[in-house]
Amino acid sequence: MNQGNADHALSFITDCINKSLTADMPEASPAELHERRSQMNKAQLMDACLHSFQGEVTGEVIHKIVLQIFEIDLDNASLLTEAEKEALAAAQDTQTEIGTKASSFSSMLPRHVLDSQLAAHGKLRTGPEIRIMLNQLFGVNLDAISSLEKARISLFSKGQWIVQQDHDLFVVYTGEGDVDVKVYPTAYFLEKTGMAGLPEDLQQALNSLGYHIDEETNGFYYADAEGQAVPDAFKGQTMGAIMATIRSSCSHL
Repeated sequence: MNQGNADHALSFITDCINKSLTADMPEASPAELHERRSQMNKAQLMDACLHSFQGEVTGEVIHKIVLQIFEIDLDNASLLTEAEKEALAAAQDTQTEIGTKASSFSSMLPRHVLDSQLAAHGKLRTGPEIRIMLNQLFGVNLDAISSLEKARISLFSKGQWIVQQDHDLFVVYTGEGDVDVKVYPTAYFLEKTGMAGLPEDLQQALNSLGYHIDEETNGFYYADAEGQAVPDAFKGQTMGAIMATIRSSCSHL
């Protein structure tokens, strides 16, 4: 997306969010609307945008909203193995204008896969409904990502940085297909603490989950023995262990 298109998309999304906010704040000034937006997390911004959106919610629209609000390009996402058969069946049943065929399905852009899913499931419109669909299809959990905004944890997944801030303390790095995970300290953490790796309590917590020392990153590494994608529950346990360490011993950093 070139800069002109990106600016237009951002303006369009901001306008949609403002329309939702003015329903509750009819007398709000532009500055007050800006302040309210800054207090909302990304999932809330997505919900507000979709709430006031007047057109048809298509794969293109969802792609644009997720790209602008979450800075995640869904076209880089891959269908989960379990979701691929269902998505293919939906595409064949609906025979969308994309002209989907089994032979060409694997080369479809994710935004076009979304079109076939929307047609099959009655044109989902709300933020929660769409986020559930994205997680089921691509393993992109936008609710979990939204909750990480101020957690000081960088997240790399689906071949791109999902969350990354200058003062983050730890990195969760998932490989292709989410079959392996690395947890390691950021350069900021190492600089501020003078430590050479993860805190002891976090090392113990990760070890109990099945992680092993990864000397290359001064962190810990986990890979599924059968080459399957790491389930959401395991990711949640990993994030929970990291956040517990941040609360208990890193809040001063």
